[in-house]
Amino acid sequence: MGRLDGKVAIITGGTSGIGRGTVDLFLKEGAKVVAADLQDHKGEAMERELGENFSYCRANVAHEDEVKNLVDHTVKKFGKLDILFNNAGYGGVGGELQEIDMNGFDETVGVLLKGVVLGYKYAVPHMKAQKSGSIISTASVAGLQAGYGPLVYSACKAAVHHFSRCAALELAPHFVRSNAICPGGIATSIFGSGLGLGTQVADQFAEVMKTHLAKIQPTPRSGLPEDIANAALFLASDESTFVNGQTIAVDGALTAGPMATLGKRIDFEKVIGDFLSSLPEDQRKPA
Repeated sequence: MGRLDGKVAIITGGTSGIGRGTVDLFLKEGAKVVAADLQDHKGEAMERELGENFSYCRANVAHEDEVKNLVDHTVKKFGKLDILFNNAGYGGVGGELQEIDMNGFDETVGVLLKGVVLGYKYAVPHMKAQKSGSIISTASVAGLQAGYGPLVYSACKAAVHHFSRCAALELAPHFVRSNAICPGGIATSIFGSGLGLGTQVADQFAEVMKTHLAKIQPTPRSGLPEDIANAALFLASDESTFVNGQTIAVDGALTAGPMATLGKRIDFEKVIGDFLSSLPEDQRKPA
């Protein structure tokens, strides 16, 4: 404990899944943390639960004024900014190429790529001024290899991976680090929310996914939010001050070879159908 003593962190998408796991770990390790999200009920509950070293700030990372306000809020409340974890995300627009809705495309790029760029834009001046800082962005194995996610999502995650490397060259002379994490199959509510399920039901579906994700990876267990949180902790801490411009895959060896070599795939339609049929009628409809 104490690996982040005296540090101040922003974690976007911080009220659930990977974000919530990272909030808890960073607080345990001594940081003061601001979580940004759109799930106000969860954020407000976290403020009551986690105490004076935590603050919730509503922010849609695709909106520049809200990201600026997030950074301003953090510096005003805790005096500085040492760590930015660009983690907010969702599955985004789907469909085959000829079916992609361009409004959905713009929304997806807004959250998954523009949101990351805005985080850098407003965090960097504070970090440059103090000649230290760590920016970490959640990319994805879908941005490293084809076939692991929706097309637009995958393209955005590839861009996040490369953006973080390019930014490292600009920021390194100022002792500000820029790295990315590529999660593999992590059991979070992103699967359920991508189906349009309500928050509580999406959280239930995350538990269902643990069993199925364990079957398609060389390491025979599902990834968990704490697996990514632990990687983020390393990149946020002073233990990694010479780690810069890197992308770390935390994926149970999934990207060591194509999924097809395992001879196993998830029948998502069956998994989703079985799960929905187990729910009361009023919980089966999109939120």
